[in-house]
Amino acid sequence: MRIPCFSPALAIRTVMAALLCVGTGARAELGGTMPIPADSTGTAPQTLLNGALRLRTLTDAGNTTINEYATSTGQIIAYTWQGPTMPDLRALLGPYAGSYRTGAAGLAPGGDLHASRVVRPDVIVESGGPMRGYVGRAWLPAALPPGVAASDLR
Repeated sequence: MRIPCFSPALAIRTVMAALLCVGTGARAELGGTMPIPADSTGTAPQTLLNGALRLRTLTDAGNTTINEYATSTGQIIAYTWQGPTMPDLRALLGPYAGSYRTGAAGLAPGGDLHASRVVRPDVIVESGGPMRGYVGRAWLPAALPPGVAASDLR
């Protein structure tokens, strides 16, 4: 019987398969539901603003920190991010991605290369920063609970 030996090609395939299987936790999308009581790391979301919001912090594959905000009932109403890469906005925005794309297409050409603000009736997205220093936030303005302002989403 032949004993398997180390193969760099096999090692690379194994590591890539493992990386694809390891996630940053199940992440919902704007308007979706935050997993309660705990995410895949086993930590419960923080409660903010006297229980008006729940906060869960994740790190994506690009090492960007993403804060997920939900109402006390679990509806995800906002995301903020900061890190070396842009998060997957299509995944975060979910059903609001189309509205965002429509708004972004209407921005004036030749605008600021490092920052944008797209305001739609259903979703607002602010994004900017230099390369490897991206920051931003996206939220559903109509879904903010009473007493919660966009400035509370950091």
